[in-house]
Amino acid sequence: MTKEKSAVIIPMYNESENAAAIIDAVLALPTEFDVLVIDDNSPDGTADIVKAKAQEHPGRVFIIEREGKLGLGTAYITGFKWCLEQGYEYICEMDADFSHNPLDLVKLQAAVASGEGDVAVGSRYVTGVNVVNWPMGRVLMSYYASKYVRLITRIPVYDTTAGFVCYRRKVLETIPLDEVKFKGYAFQIEMKFTAVMYGFKVVEIPIIFVNRVLGESKMNSGIFGEAVFGVIRLKWNSLFKKYEKA
Repeated sequence: MTKEKSAVIIPMYNESENAAAIIDAVLALPTEFDVLVIDDNSPDGTADIVKAKAQEHPGRVFIIEREGKLGLGTAYITGFKWCLEQGYEYICEMDADFSHNPLDLVKLQAAVASGEGDVAVGSRYVTGVNVVNWPMGRVLMSYYASKYVRLITRIPVYDTTAGFVCYRRKVLETIPLDEVKFKGYAFQIEMKFTAVMYGFKVVEIPIIFVNRVLGESKMNSGIFGEAVFGVIRLKWNSLFKKYEKA
């Protein structure tokens, strides 16, 4: 496997309605991405659908099955480690439900491959509020959560909770993945904050985020609370930690 290959990690739980379509959409992109699905023992047959796609596209689609719902953050950590072991240079993350347009993966990967940034974030808020079909309350909660994170952490990222990201390999090799604390959506904040603290450049690429059409959202108040209250602890702990600049 060459060092310039790209992979996208897609966590799934009960995504049988989206699994085949999202994999097909990624494989059809003009830039080649392999797909790694992390399935948390979905009872709706998601894993079987992904395995069928893996047989259909050998060497392009992979699945790691876990015993239960262990959190979004741990799913991505598992995926990051696998991708590093396999030698991928560009490692992306996205949702399974088409809220992230697969075509935007090309822009994120290009931003990192060109040297524009070490981390490219598909940003809902860098050019205003680019969210479609979300209830206004959720839009406001997400938007002001990101503003709150910027205020506390002082990192130059408008969409700190974004889950549509491309990393250069070096970033994930530098961040001590086993020390990442958060399991829910605060994981996204922690990864961006830690990347900045290690001296990596984070760039934001404008995207339009569309609320899922099929399946059910995994967001809940507990996940949001982790993000709000965890940020203060994240910033506080960073004051006592030494970051070796990459």
